[in-house]
Amino acid sequence: MEQELAYSFHLGSDKNKSKLAKKVAKENVSGTTSLSNNAIQNAKDLSDVNKHNLRDYDNQRELIRTIYGTNDIVNDVKQVYLDEFEEARLEYNNNQTREDRKIEDYFKKVCNSQNDIACEIIIELGDMGFWNDKDKEYRFKMVDVYNEQIKDLIKIVPDFKIANATIHFDEVSPHMHIVGVPVAQNCTRGMKKQVGKSKLFTKTSLTEIQDKMRNACIKSFNKFYDMDFKLKEKQKGRNQDINVNDMGNYREIKKKLKQKEQKLEKANTQTKTLDNTSNDVNKILDNLKPTLMNKNNMVISNEDVQKLKNYTRDVKDITKTVRSVNDLNMAIKDFEHSVFKIEKENRSLKYQLELKDDEIDSLKGELSTKDKIIGKLQVEKEKLKQELHKFKDFWHSIMKYFHKRICYDKDENYKIVSKDLYKNGIFTDDENEIANDITRKVEPKEDIEKSKTKKKDNFELK
Repeated sequence: MEQELAYSFHLGSDKNKSKLAKKVAKENVSGTTSLSNNAIQNAKDLSDVNKHNLRDYDNQRELIRTIYGTNDIVNDVKQVYLDEFEEARLEYNNNQTREDRKIEDYFKKVCNSQNDIACEIIIELGDMGFWNDKDKEYRFKMVDVYNEQIKDLIKIVPDFKIANATIHFDEVSPHMHIVGVPVAQNCTRGMKKQVGKSKLFTKTSLTEIQDKMRNACIKSFNKFYDMDFKLKEKQKGRNQDINVNDMGNYREIKKKLKQKEQKLEKANTQTKTLDNTSNDVNKILDNLKPTLMNKNNMVISNEDVQKLKNYTRDVKDITKTVRSVNDLNMAIKDFEHSVFKIEKENRSLKYQLELKDDEIDSLKGELSTKDKIIGKLQVEKEKLKQELHKFKDFWHSIMKYFHKRICYDKDENYKIVSKDLYKNGIFTDDENEIANDITRKVEPKEDIEKSKTKKKDNFELK
């Protein structure tokens, strides 16, 4: 059976800026939507991307590999702006007669506009199931694969100017974050070259780009890993392995939100009624007449007073409902963001723990090997001790024999040999004395010392 790999090419988007989202927000009393937003719209967003992609908040930088750009994504993007738009900015300014229309800093201008200042593309090959049991060396070969993906992207989308590309190995699946600037050429209004995400990445062009990139990626993978894998069919979805929608707490909050949304819908209906009521209130106010006693005071009927009270009550009820829904909407957004961050951190910690476990297993193996070596050395030590004892006994016998021949048998030949051995450094002073001195006991020096110590100990005991 052929093994298949999943491929993900995700372009960050801003769903809140869509026509549908704006329409929903306009018709909604709260004026907001709960749609996700992962676009890079301003300098703050870019700074957040920098912190996340380069892992500025932890010490596992060895598991982060920047293969394009530097360790400062903000400056990388600003450099792209200078390289791509500075000439167009100067040309535009030269054609302006009014100073207030000139552009001093195009990067700042885009930051303050409705356009995205940059785009982030996340590329991932293989899912958790594939990478879960792969070691560090196997994972790091993806550097070669993703390097070729950078080259492929430059060829396929030449007007997407890459600022930075960083690979994350600290999570379950090795994946690459690419930050770049989409450039629109030959613009008829404003500068000739401008940031142009919507022009560069349309629904049609994005599909074509994804198809080309995924085919190129599996070819690169098979080349560097010497495999013959196939790609799984295209699937829509997020890059994370665990969807927050599957989490119990999240589903519970969503359920509550649904209930609140029903209230909100009711509030929207009530709002329309209030619009009509407000007209009645305005008529009441217009028809007020001054009292006979004081022209500054107005006369109002009890019926009209009740109408005003009802109107005020309805306004308060609707305001309360809208606020509760808005609060929950914000809670949902915060919860989603927190869950996503926690999930990524958990995956990072899990992978780091697996690496530590591998290190521990490796150290255990080394320790076991060293224990075996120590065991062998101890056996050899005991053998050497035995051999040493044998040699000491042998040498003691020789000294005893020389002592007898020289001191008692008066054998001059042995005396000559002893003198020769001493002269050539074979006999020590002590050994020469043992062989030639009739008053000296024929015992090794260490045995004599032991005997003295034993006698001393016995004397002290008495």
